[in-house]
Amino acid sequence: MSATTTAASDKTKSYIPLAGGASDGWSKEDEATATCFCGAVQLAFPTQGPGFIDSFICNCTDCRKITASMFASNFVVADTHLTHIRGELKTFAQSRTIASGGLMTNYFCPNCGTLMYRRGSGFPGHSIMRIGTVDDFNLHETKLFPRVEQFTKDRVSWFKGVEGVRQVEGSAYSSKKTPSSSKV
Repeated sequence: MSATTTAASDKTKSYIPLAGGASDGWSKEDEATATCFCGAVQLAFPTQGPGFIDSFICNCTDCRKITASMFASNFVVADTHLTHIRGELKTFAQSRTIASGGLMTNYFCPNCGTLMYRRGSGFPGHSIMRIGTVDDFNLHETKLFPRVEQFTKDRVSWFKGVEGVRQVEGSAYSSKKTPSSSKV
């Protein structure tokens, strides 16, 4: 078994494969990095409380379109615990396709277009990050494993959902019930 295969299979250790233009991602017990595809933007975020709020799969039509995929794998962190290590982000905001009707602002790399996080007016103080931007791939299957799957009513028929995860037909979160108060 190669060293890469061993690192990938041992979920207790960091596994940061060559993926994109950066090679300086890291992961510690309570914090890790997320980097855009070209490597120009890098963020640090908490992997546990109090700054780590929740992780979820979203099948809403907005997430499907913005990810160019059939669902988005996300996690929520408190803005007070999100650190911008390098790079500038561009923004695009709109409310027309957001289920709540509130404003959603997308923060993305101006070079490669990677969506780093979103902030919704209904959830002030929280950033919705993409699991796929996280440099330590083992975190995708451990600390960032989704706890809920929302908008299952919009899920494609060939995807049966994540086994053992709470399924919600619409939004698992509402502005009255913030991500931090609805942790599953």
